[in-house]
Amino acid sequence: MSENKNLYSTKRLVEVAQKRGHEVIVINTLRCYMNITSRKPSIHYRGEILPAFDAVIPRIGHSISFYGASVVRQFEMMNVFCLNESVAITRARDKLRSLQLLSRKGIGLPVTGFAHSPDDIEDLVKMVGGPPLVIKLLEGTQGIGVVLAETRSAARSVIEAFLEMKVNIMVQEYIRESGGADIRCFVVGNKVIASMMRQAVPDEFRSNIHRGGTGKSVKLTSEERKTAVQAAKIMGLNVAGIDILRSQRGPLVIEVNASPGLGGIESSTGKDVAGAIIEFIEKNAKPGKTRTKGKG
Repeated sequence: MSENKNLYSTKRLVEVAQKRGHEVIVINTLRCYMNITSRKPSIHYRGEILPAFDAVIPRIGHSISFYGASVVRQFEMMNVFCLNESVAITRARDKLRSLQLLSRKGIGLPVTGFAHSPDDIEDLVKMVGGPPLVIKLLEGTQGIGVVLAETRSAARSVIEAFLEMKVNIMVQEYIRESGGADIRCFVVGNKVIASMMRQAVPDEFRSNIHRGGTGKSVKLTSEERKTAVQAAKIMGLNVAGIDILRSQRGPLVIEVNASPGLGGIESSTGKDVAGAIIEFIEKNAKPGKTRTKGKG
């Protein structure tokens, strides 16, 4: 499932699967439409009923999370193995919900605040422990909607502006010792198969590759590896990109990505990440099989 068959991640998965002898069809998620019935659920695509697949690889962008998860759910109703299941995808896409679930299981996180009323801004800032503070749109992706407020007055102004726009935000402590770098851990199954450190460009604190950040292979500590695997498991994701910061109190998870890109991680590490994904599917794809263990 991909909106664009020419994306690097999509092309790599197709290439590897075909080399291993599989038949692959790329379908545009938004062109799927569903017959929802208890007797014989089906999915239609460009005027035809889709055949029975052995497995589905959801590559769903943030902007179509609701509809994309609905299509994945329909495949699940048809007893098709989905690499990442609908409930796990929606769980991870809700940044606040995902952090709450990770916190409940004892995963290290930056101090994070969430509020609704402008009247609570002063205490919110004090609670999180800034400035500086990182203010994030809950619906943001690839570093978009992430602001660093370096003073208390700047934090107040930014938070007020976002609340006036009626958008949901969360406020996090700034981990100064991370030095503008984070680590993307690529988890497949119960194993970190590749990891890279992403470093922000000068005068930029966001390390996203899409924001000009650079990536290089990095060796994880045992604690970092364990944290990444546990975070993916808590979300119920078979494949996940777990973003962590190195801090004085250990690894801190800042985001869980249910549809991590392959380009940056493969080019930075030289690892065959696409091959690991296809191999996982070969070992686990069975009709009606579910591995989602998380709750909430």
